[in-house]
Amino acid sequence: MQASQIMSLAEGLVPVALDVGKLQLAHRACGVTSERKADESPVTIADRESEAMILAALARLSPGVPVIAEELAAAGGLPSIAEAFFLVDPLDGTKGYVRGRDEFTINIALVVDRVPVFGLVYAPALSDFYITTASDVALAAHVAPDSAARTLADIGFTQIKTRVPDPNGLAALTSQSHLNSATARFLDGYNIVERKAVSSSLKFGLMARGDWDVYARMGPTSEWDTAAGHAVLAAAGGCVTRVDGSPLLYGNQAAKFLNPDFVAWGRTPIPRQRPA
Repeated sequence: MQASQIMSLAEGLVPVALDVGKLQLAHRACGVTSERKADESPVTIADRESEAMILAALARLSPGVPVIAEELAAAGGLPSIAEAFFLVDPLDGTKGYVRGRDEFTINIALVVDRVPVFGLVYAPALSDFYITTASDVALAAHVAPDSAARTLADIGFTQIKTRVPDPNGLAALTSQSHLNSATARFLDGYNIVERKAVSSSLKFGLMARGDWDVYARMGPTSEWDTAAGHAVLAAAGGCVTRVDGSPLLYGNQAAKFLNPDFVAWGRTPIPRQRPA
């Protein structure tokens, strides 16, 4: 995947994400009801309509590239993937969205050779937008869905970088809804002086802009939950690994695109500081 192709994809998807965000806020303003999928997770009409808009845009911008999208997958639509494929979560954090919380995101990632090489994470209710334009360039902007600025250049994105962590005082993010004993045990092995629970892939963006040092997730997630944020964090100087330190890779069809336990780091992984 050439750098010019990544830039073209970023330019094409910025206005799409703004439109999807506008749709999601409009649905929420009218009142949102949800249904239950087979796995008991919630889904709304906003999830489905958002996904349809994104799929149409990807078909136009990158024809022929397979797309693994959350709602399509839930309905049994898992196409065969190739060397390159997209992972899409049209509304990450549906549970919070239904409850009126603001930390839901739009996630779009391109994976090549099992590595996310492009990522877009947009939190429309917060106006927080994160995107990559190269493997080592992550950008952020504060832009509302109804902004008159619609292009990458007009919005005024600025480059972001992760911070160098202080091993004696790490700041950790955790899941808003899925903090469990395994995650707590992992974090107990480090000098954590600050913790915050945040929903959705927004955690990756907050780390990418240098606000936090580590995010551990011991429990089930899907690849579309993490790939876009993973790309943003990696481009900003961070990494995402399995618990054993090996890279978190994508395209695990046999596992139905489920992730193993993982840890996101602001820079390189830090060795355990306390015994288990």
